[in-house]
This record gives sequence, structure tokens and C-alpha cells, in this order.
Amino acid sequence: MKRQSGVLMHVSSLFGDYSEGSLGREALDWIDFLADGGFSVWQVLPFCLPDEYNSPYKSFGAFSVNPNFIDLPTLSRVGLLTNTELLSAKQKIPYACEFDRLARERFALLSLAASRVKDRAPIEAFLNAHPQTAAFCRYMAIREYNGGIPWNEWKNEEFDPDTLFAWQFTQYEFFRQWAIVKEYANKKGISIVGDVPIYVAYDSADVWANRELFQLDPKTVQPKSVAGCPPDYFSEDGQLWGNPLYDWKRMKQDNYAWWRARMEFMMELFDGVRIDHFRGLESYYSIPATETTARNGKWVKGPGMSLIRALRPICDGKLMIAEDLGDITPAVIKLVKDSTYPGMRVLQFAFLGDENSPHQPHNYDHNCVAYTGTHDNNTLLGYVWDQDDATRTKIMEYCGYTGDWNRCYDAVLRTMMASHAGLLILPVQDLLLFGKDTRLNTPGAADGNWSYRITREQLEALSPEKFMAWNRLYGRK
Repeated sequence: MKRQSGVLMHVSSLFGDYSEGSLGREALDWIDFLADGGFSVWQVLPFCLPDEYNSPYKSFGAFSVNPNFIDLPTLSRVGLLTNTELLSAKQKIPYACEFDRLARERFALLSLAASRVKDRAPIEAFLNAHPQTAAFCRYMAIREYNGGIPWNEWKNEEFDPDTLFAWQFTQYEFFRQWAIVKEYANKKGISIVGDVPIYVAYDSADVWANRELFQLDPKTVQPKSVAGCPPDYFSEDGQLWGNPLYDWKRMKQDNYAWWRARMEFMMELFDGVRIDHFRGLESYYSIPATETTARNGKWVKGPGMSLIRALRPICDGKLMIAEDLGDITPAVIKLVKDSTYPGMRVLQFAFLGDENSPHQPHNYDHNCVAYTGTHDNNTLLGYVWDQDDATRTKIMEYCGYTGDWNRCYDAVLRTMMASHAGLLILPVQDLLLFGKDTRLNTPGAADGNWSYRITREQLEALSPEKFMAWNRLYGRK
């Protein structure tokens, strides 16, 4: 892994005029900023259709993409939307995703655009090349016909053909628009890193179409055990995620065909990926489905290197990031090392222990990806603001800063730039030095997440020359 830097920002957080970030001109302008600032990586969150709480880490389909990212002006330019329809979709506020409005209006507008498509041959070719995405479209159409209930409660598997085609159109159009964005980024020297949630939702096309691959009761088709993590310093009950668990023994019988298909899908979209909850591949926390907390779960051996080897032909030569955070054991450390994937180091975890913490920059090795914080953390400003005086003083001393703590942030960022980590990723909020009101996600909180957006004026207030100078000074450009 060569020495470089990048920025973490989901497409939803891009500036624009239509309630959420999209794959239009604004995405290209963002890439221009990255290139001008000497950055070489754009890291995003999962592209799959988010859940009812707008989380991209729980979806109706691992092989889906989010229709809300489709650029509406692009549809207008090719005659699929009128100027009046485009005007009706204009946002009311620029600094947050208008999720309620999107849920009410956006798919209906995209369905209207789909109804005007004259040549369906390219869409059919796309679906033939992406059978799992085709299954997702069918799933969503059947689900809507059944009143939006989970697949195990369906009365039939009928669907409205227009609804089915609307889903097929949105998946194709996303891919078509994204291909333009990705090609532009790559020509500018920007690699795009995606994110693979380790688990899928029970109410998903993935479980519906592949029930034999999950730990389900054969009679009720309900999960026998579910995913989560055990009690720890942050949660006395642990976390009960509720995702169905994979039947890894069954998956191994066909050399993990579902996972290989999933990674092929990801590598078509991205230049590399972060594997969420990587430690779950070594051992996963299994909780009986009847439990109401995660207290009574147990650790069960996962596929380990068997899965990594199966994915090698697809993932070799790509940037694969192992999210090795949380309850890490020697066996997990060994799996990360054997995989050769870089692990993650997060500055906000650096001062919870002593100077031996792997998250303190002087302990970073080259084969790691360092972050000031992830999408689940506070912003850097919010983090420093929330510390007690002793911890705040320790952070400033570590970064060689002796002034007012309210102005220490450039010193912190430069410390991370100077670290030995092969790749440094900075959340966009930390470039802007924004506070916790711009935090993207607070784990365990159902509401108030994922809505942060940057405005064009905020981006234009940043100095790409400053970041280019830092990247050159610290050998990341």
C-alpha cells in the first residue's frame, strides 16, 4: 500500500439541489476538490438501499443500489423528466437530507421517468448480467404488492409489472450514472473505496432467495440465532443487531459462491472496500433469537481464511480494509495479518488507555488505515470538546500544541498526516472543523442519523492548497 490520504464522505452528504447528494455534476466537483487537495482516495458508505431509519448498513438487498442517488437533472436532459417535474423536486433545505420527503415523493418521480423509457434493451442486458440485482427488483415489487410486509408474511408472490420495471430502471440508471463518476475519479487519480456490511437483513432479497445459506428454522423460516456483540464498556446489555447469521458450513460447500458474487458486485462499483465487522469472520457472536438483549450470546468460529482464500481471485490487487475494531483477540489479529488486509486505527480511541494503545499514531504500522474518526464517531471538534481537561491536555501535548485548545485541530490533523500509516482517511467534517451537530451516526440511536450534508459554499471555503501542501510535506502525494 503506497503512502496516501483520502476523505470519508458518503454520496448522500454531497451538496446539491434535490434533497440528498447525487451522482451528477456535484460529484464531479467534489472529485476535483479531492484531486486539487492532493487526496487520492474517496471513501463512501454502502450503496445499498437503506432501511426505514435511513441506515445503509441494513438493507432490503446486498446487491442493490440507492435510487435516491440518481441525478434528476441528468434524467431531465434525456427527456425522462420535464422541467416542471424537476422544479417540483427542489429541496427546501440544503444542509440536511430531506428523508421524509424523499420517502414520499422520490420513487414515484423515478417511476414516472421509467414509464417514459423507450428502449428497454440496455436495462434487460444489465439485469441479465446482474441476476442478484434482478432478484432484488422482483423482491421489492412483490413486497409492495403485499403491502410492504416481510417475505415470510406474504400471501402470494404477485407483482405489478410497472413497479417491477421502475425498480429495474433505477438500478440500471444508478450504475450508468455511477460509471461516469467513477471513470472521472480514476482519471483524476482518485480511487473509490466502498463498504461491505458483514450481515444482511432478514427482510431482504438475500435471505428470501437464499434461505438455505442462513441459520433459519426449517419449519418457521425464522432465524434460530441472530447477530450482535457482547456487553462491554459502552453497553452493559451488549448490542442486539438481529440480523440472521450465515450458515458458514453450507456456504463453504460451493466455495462461498454468494460471497464471491457479492464481492464481484462490489468490485464493479469500487476500487476497493472496507469489510465491516471483520472480526466476525474469525468468530461471530451468536445470540438465541428468543433473547431480548445480547447478554446470553456466545462466540462461534467463523470461516476465517477459508473465505479470504475464496475471495482472492476477485479481491487481489484491490484495497481491502479490515474493520478490526471492537473486541479483538489474538486470533482476530492473526486473521488480519494472514489476510494481508490493512486494519483500522482510530485516533478517538487512542487516549482510552496508555501509550501502548494501537490507536496512538506512534504505534501505527505502514499496513494500516488511520482515521481521526469513522462514520460512527463524533467529529474531531466534537470529540475534543467533550473530553475532560486532563484528556484534552494529553491530546494537545501528544500533538505538540501549546496554544488555546479551541485551535488545536490543525495540529491534530498534521499529526495524523505525519504518522506512519500507509493510508490516512479524514471525515469531511474534520476538514471543515465542524462540531458534533454534524455527526453522521450515533450507534444505538434510531433517529437523527445519516442526514448530514455539506453545502457548496462550505466546500468552496476550504483551501485545497492547504491540504495539497500537507500531503506533499508528509509524503502522501
